[in-house]
Amino acid sequence: MGMTLTEKILARHAGLDTVEPGQIINANVDLVLANELSAAVAIGVMRKIKGAQRVFDRSRIALVEDHFVPAKDAQSASLAKLMKDFAVEQQIEHFFDVGRGGIEHVVLPEEGLVAPGELIVGGDSHTCTYGALGAFATGMGSTDIAAAFVLGEVWLKVPASIKIVYDGEPGRMVYAKDIMLRTVGELGIDGATYRAIEYHGTTVDSLSITGRITMANMAIEAGAKNGIFQADEKTIAFVKERTDRPFIVERPDADAVYERVISIDVGSLEPQIACPHTPDNVHPISEIARDDIPVDQVFIGSCTNGYMEDLRIVAKILEGKRIAPSLRVIVNPGSQKVWMQAAQEGVLTTLAAAGCAVNTPGCGACFGGHMGTLGDGERAISTTNRNYVGRMGSPKAEIYLASPATCAASALTGKITDPRVLELAPV
Repeated sequence: MGMTLTEKILARHAGLDTVEPGQIINANVDLVLANELSAAVAIGVMRKIKGAQRVFDRSRIALVEDHFVPAKDAQSASLAKLMKDFAVEQQIEHFFDVGRGGIEHVVLPEEGLVAPGELIVGGDSHTCTYGALGAFATGMGSTDIAAAFVLGEVWLKVPASIKIVYDGEPGRMVYAKDIMLRTVGELGIDGATYRAIEYHGTTVDSLSITGRITMANMAIEAGAKNGIFQADEKTIAFVKERTDRPFIVERPDADAVYERVISIDVGSLEPQIACPHTPDNVHPISEIARDDIPVDQVFIGSCTNGYMEDLRIVAKILEGKRIAPSLRVIVNPGSQKVWMQAAQEGVLTTLAAAGCAVNTPGCGACFGGHMGTLGDGERAISTTNRNYVGRMGSPKAEIYLASPATCAASALTGKITDPRVLELAPV
């Protein structure tokens, strides 16, 4: 019996010929990730492990300051200092402070720290992002991260795999975010719990690396352990531009066994939107836009849609126009490199001229941290990945999730808007 893509990667890292769903394994890791929040607990746990004075490999740990940057208060500054001091003490090679990094899940791929066939664990649920490059990547609790710091290995259960096949050409103003929102709506927020989502089909083959990142990132929104794409020539070119270390490209076996196989016709999709208060409360934009729902804030950014490709889409829609006076638009580029490229291309100027506030790269408002927290009764439309009660601030606020194009269109009108309408009648 053949193995899925996830099973093949896990088997190799566990030193086994084969593995099967439900099997418990110890697996060697290629990279361990933490941010200032998850690292604080992990470092504390590591200090309590008898004999654990050094990390297993200072070149295979990445520490990224990204949640409360720049620090919003003394407490968040102390968390950042704790991780920075640990990085200096342990001589961690891949430490990214504010101004030199950005959002962890944007930084690691662009810095060449992720490659096909690797096993990556991180103290953040959206670590599954790296499956876009053909790696097995998953989020873990800080205690597991502490053990990985010391041992360079993790204990886990092999997940069953769900194969999703996407076919058809995306329609006008339909992007990877829309495709993944539809997927989460199809599966439900717990429909892939502790499963691997394996992405297939002609549609995903034609997606950009950024589009694949968006989709892998939101696998966790369906409860998945990981989301993973087969590495193709596009993937290999992306990785080789950023690193010269060797890696192994795995392929699922032709006779691999999947728990479920789901087909999604992308050609029939219109832009999608997730309504409060769960990411699976997904509807076609035409159903929601007709209700003329006003918004107080538009947020562009996050590890889901904070890439150069996303900012270009927004800038194209906003160029030469002004955002509606009834709202504010906050933009968080995903990394310092994205910020610099956007500045060089004039994208940041276009956004600022339209009335947007452009922040330092970081997670910021996405998790209700700072630089855009919502107040009581406020409503936001956002390119982020979660819209649970209280996610972006007040539990009395509402969050809608959509693509950068839908968010940009809504910024111009002051209400949730179908971006296809603006093409016919520019604001």
